[in-house]
Amino acid sequence: MRVRGAATVAVALVTMLSVAGCTNNDALSRQYRDGDTKNYISGDGAVAEFDAKNTDPVDFTATTTDGKTVTAQDYRGKVLVLNFWFALCGPCRVEASDLNSISASKSDEATFVGVNVRDEAATAESFIRSFKVPYANVLDAKDSTVQLALSGSAAPNATPSTVVLDKTGRVSARILGVANKSVLSTLIDDASRR
Repeated sequence: MRVRGAATVAVALVTMLSVAGCTNNDALSRQYRDGDTKNYISGDGAVAEFDAKNTDPVDFTATTTDGKTVTAQDYRGKVLVLNFWFALCGPCRVEASDLNSISASKSDEATFVGVNVRDEAATAESFIRSFKVPYANVLDAKDSTVQLALSGSAAPNATPSTVVLDKTGRVSARILGVANKSVLSTLIDDASRR
């Protein structure tokens, strides 16, 4: 038991240290930018927009990295941007600074929530600190409640993926792959006018 516990701690420590040194120029970001995808398949940035009349409000309950429970209803009244990511995802690292910038510039009309799809809390927190992510993040690896809430036509089928919900919680748009800064800003504007 003691050896297994030490091994678990060692693996967690190595993972945290590898994430702690992250910048937009780290090896995984460079690998993605250079087109080396032999170990990773990402979305191509495809954008889908959805008619509000054909979607129901999304409903989920999730736990943030700091242990707080949040629900989809907590975010009603503003556009909600859900970004699906994990710490060792090269394209997730590439888009981090743009997401930070957009979340700041659109704070009056939209709330951002990161949805970590693979990591434990310590690894996710390390990424959040390293990339200075200013918005809340939930852990969705164990029960996939946020991912399942979007199953069907708006499923986040790639990592990263970004889903934009309108003020009433209905899916407005989805980006599969790295979010283009100007495209995401426009999708937020469109969702806020619905």
